[in-house]
Amino acid sequence: MASSTAAIAVPPSSALIDGKSGRPQVAAPPQCLPSLTPSPIRLQGWKSMASGRRMSRSTVVMATGEPPAEAGTDISSITKPIQEAWDKIDDKYAVASLTLAGLIAIWGSTGLISAIERLPVVPGVLELVGIGYTGWFIYRNLVFKPDREALFDKIKGSYDEITGSN
Repeated sequence: MASSTAAIAVPPSSALIDGKSGRPQVAAPPQCLPSLTPSPIRLQGWKSMASGRRMSRSTVVMATGEPPAEAGTDISSITKPIQEAWDKIDDKYAVASLTLAGLIAIWGSTGLISAIERLPVVPGVLELVGIGYTGWFIYRNLVFKPDREALFDKIKGSYDEITGSN
């Protein structure tokens, strides 16, 4: 039968030991400042040195001025527009189902892409196809001014059709 050994954490000899309980004293983390005051606040901490000894350090913090206006951002101001948009939706079941189907499709497509990437020849061929198509698209739609204007008109027309602002 195999025997198991457990490791016991022993504090270093230089750690502070409480005389009554024999347990190491742990310095409490500095508390957040309750308010911005002009008086200096001294924070104490321990810094480990390479030799294993600990060295005390002091930091002086002084707050000046007023807190920025953005500091008081309320969580309700962020969630309120989302809640209002959700309340306007009539068929919540369909929206939730489409969202779930979209997430599953994204997850499946990442798996498919990683499987294609593992094939030895396919990534190089697809990269060449992408470079070729990009060159053709630039030559066909962006090099000459009339073609560029036609592309921008087509994009603007599609945007107006999607947003419904004809």
